[in-house]
Amino acid sequence: MKRRLISSGSTFEAQIGYSRAVVQGDWVFVSGTTGYDYKTMTISDDIVEQTEQCLINIKNTLEQAQYDLSNVVRVTYILPEAGEFEKCWPVLRQYFGDIKPAATMFSAGLADDKMKIEIQVTALKS
Repeated sequence: MKRRLISSGSTFEAQIGYSRAVVQGDWVFVSGTTGYDYKTMTISDDIVEQTEQCLINIKNTLEQAQYDLSNVVRVTYILPEAGEFEKCWPVLRQYFGDIKPAATMFSAGLADDKMKIEIQVTALKS
């Protein structure tokens, strides 16, 4: 099985030494993705807008790997402030409501105080 690496072009990937996603066989593992707009390297102050941008970034990454959101089987949400998670639910329902992947949310500090949510997914092509 050949391993394929996907990059978003984010400076973080080069500085830290990781890939936006790794495709291995029928699986794709998407790294924790934040709400940065990679075109402008800006991030909103609003958690709902960050959540939307996270999912846009993930969707774009999956498409580069020739997958789509319907292939997502697991999602992990990481928030510094667990109490803000409910604000994200409408956006999450919009993207995952019909897919219903296995999910976990936990609260932890993120790499930058501007980041209010980070989302990681695993997808499988059947």
